[in-house]
Formats: sequence, C-alpha cells, structure tokens
Amino acid sequence: MTDVSLALIIFGVIYLVIVTERIHKTIMALTGAALMIALGVLTQEEAFYSREFGVDYNVIFLLIGMMVIVNIVRETGLFEVLAIWAAQQARAQPFRMVVLLAVMTAGLSAMLDNVTTVLLMAPVTLSMTSRLNLNPVPFLLMEAMASNIGGTATLVGDPPNIMIASKAQLGYLDFLVVLGPIVCIILAVFLAAMRVLFSRTLHVDDGLKHAMLTMRAADAIQDRTRLVRCIWLLGLVNLAFCFHGWLNLEPATIALLGASLFMLLGGQPHGQDRAEDLAYLTDVEWKTIFFFVGLFILVGGLVKVGVIRHIADHLVQMTRGDLAGSTLVVLWGSAILSSFLDNIPYVAAMNPLIVDMARSLHPEIADYTVLVHQPDILPLWWALALGACLGGNGTIIGASANVVVVDMARKAGFQISFWDFFRFGFPVMLGSVALSSAYLWLLFLR
Repeated sequence: MTDVSLALIIFGVIYLVIVTERIHKTIMALTGAALMIALGVLTQEEAFYSREFGVDYNVIFLLIGMMVIVNIVRETGLFEVLAIWAAQQARAQPFRMVVLLAVMTAGLSAMLDNVTTVLLMAPVTLSMTSRLNLNPVPFLLMEAMASNIGGTATLVGDPPNIMIASKAQLGYLDFLVVLGPIVCIILAVFLAAMRVLFSRTLHVDDGLKHAMLTMRAADAIQDRTRLVRCIWLLGLVNLAFCFHGWLNLEPATIALLGASLFMLLGGQPHGQDRAEDLAYLTDVEWKTIFFFVGLFILVGGLVKVGVIRHIADHLVQMTRGDLAGSTLVVLWGSAILSSFLDNIPYVAAMNPLIVDMARSLHPEIADYTVLVHQPDILPLWWALALGACLGGNGTIIGASANVVVVDMARKAGFQISFWDFFRFGFPVMLGSVALSSAYLWLLFLR
C-alpha cells in the first residue's frame, strides 16, 4: 500500500468517527496521529519538529497561554462586569445582545486572532446567559462564526492572511481596504439571517430582565485590587498582540509572557495558599490542546504525501488562463476544503501555485512584486484569503476558534455536536462565499 493510500485511509476513518461522535474527538485525533507515525507516513521527527508537516506550536502555546490568562481573569469578576454591561446596553433584549456580542467579537478578531477573541468573549457570554436563564448555545455559535468573519478583514485577523500577505507582497491597508467592505456586508447579512432563525426562540423573563437592568456591575467585582492589576495586564497583552510584528514576537510568545505575568502578579487572591496557583494550569482545556496536536499531525501526513498539493494544483489548473473561472474555483474550492481541513497547510500549498501561474502567464516580468500584483493574478490572492478564512465556518474543525468555543460550552454543561454546528455553520459558509463571489466579480471580473 502506498503512503498516499495509507494517509487517506487513516484520515478518512478518523474523520468519519469524529463526525459520528461515537468516540471523543481528542482520542481519535491522537489515535490517527499515532498511526501516521507508527505506519511510517510521517517520521517522529517530522511530526514533532517539522514546521511543514508537524505540530504548529505557535497555535498550541497561544492556546495554553490565553487559557491560563482567562482562568485567572475569571476569578476577578471582570467577565461578570462585562456581561452585566453588555446586557444593560442591549436593554436585556436577547437579539440586541446577540448583535452587540457578535459585533464586538468580529471587531476584536480583526485586531487580534480568532482564538484569543473567543477565549475572552465566551466567558462573558456564558455569564450573561446564565444570569438571564438563556440557552448560551445560539450565542456561542454566532460568536464563533462572527470571529471567523471578522478575522477575514485584516492581515493579522487569521493566520492564512499573514501567509498570503507575505507571498503576495500585500500590506495591512490592502487587506482592510479590499476585504473590509465585504466582511461588513457578510456580517450584516449574517446577523439578519440569525434574527430570522433565533429571535423568536430567545425570550427573557420580565423579572430577570428587570433584575439585570437594575443590577450594579460593581457588585460583581470580587477583588478590586486584583481586578485593576489584571485589566492593566490584559491591556498590555492585547497591545502586544496588535504590534507583534513590530516587536518581532510570535503571538505564542506574547501569550506565554502574558500568562507568566498574570501568574506572578495577578494570579493569587488574598488569603489563597500558594500551592493553589497551579489551578490555573490544571483548568486549562487539555482535551482541546491534545486534539489540536493530533489534528496537526493528521493533516501533516496528507501534506507530506502530496494530497493537499495535488488538490491545490488541480484547482489552479482547472481554469488556467480564465480569470473569472480561476478566481471562483479558488474561492469555492478553498472554502469547501477549509471547512474540513486545516486552512494553514492548504494555503501553504496554494501560495506557490499562484506564483507559478503568474510566472507562466507573464514570463517577461522579472520584478516579483509587479508579477504577483498583475490584474489577472491579484484577484486570486483575495479569492484564496476569503475562501480559506470564511471556509472555517463550515464545520466544528474548520477553524481553531470553533473547537475552542465548543469545548468551553461543554465545560459549562452545554453540548454542541458536529451536526449541530454543521447545520448552522455550513449554510453560513455557503452564503458568505456566495456574497464574496458577487463582490469579487464586481471588483475585479466584470
């Protein structure tokens, strides 16, 4: 049996079991990763140390660092304060709260990354819905999707955009000017659709509504001195995220530095034994962390045997020379594939193919920046960015933010199955990509 067949069988079987949810997804992801290594698809060195095929430790340590920070901040009462503020701003009207939280999530995802944003927003949402006796699942689903939509708008909002910007020689303002308008349109349509789906099912008892509107946010503060210290640290960490390129620090490094500062300066409440500080580490969602470890190795096996490259090559070759066809094939192909695969290795495979296509169409151009900015090449970069980022809304495992939100909901006692997410997320993904198709057509193809 060839390595290609073996990798496809392992990935297919593992994915099928994850979808059916007969066995926990973390167990299956780790089982698949172990089989990829044990059966020789990947070597152990490639799985653990290769940037191309192995575990993306930037994502892993970003998650760990931010989970530690969230666990510490939760104890100060900050999330409860924000939940009361958000509910009062929306006059405790459920759909107004949905809109406020979704817009906040999308905006933060454009400035930070989606995972950091949902780690900060989900506890606020869970606190708010608990106080109003609302089911948090619709709120959390909409936040996960809003984070993927918002992250599409900027260079730093989603990792694929960073990779595309580097290869296509595009800047922060390029992404904001080109993708910002369509992201705002998609978000508005998304919220309108959610109003039709959920507005009649979300109802707050008048007594709970009155209690929320008369509540003083300050009463939720548990330790004012510690809260102020944590707010300063949180602001410092988020500022570092915004300027991580200028600081020459990866987001994972910033998250770990931030977590260390939180544990040193903000982690110990008055009267708490020092040994209890380790609770911030034991409360980390280790199931989520190990799921990502297994998933990275699983997808890495497909990358190594050339499956991802083969798919990407066919997408580009299908309509080579036809600008409209190439753009739409890259957009829709990227979205569908990114719903079921990690979009980072996919974008890594697509980037050089688009450059190769530019060189074959314009052999007379020697200047690289001029080459990749040709009018018949530039739309492909935007199609790739929109497809890879918006495709994350298709399934639970389409984006890291989705997995994090689902596991935080489970920890709070609310189950979101693969199919629960799929029946809302996949139509949202299709609608978003359809709007993107029309936008790219009007902007570049007509």
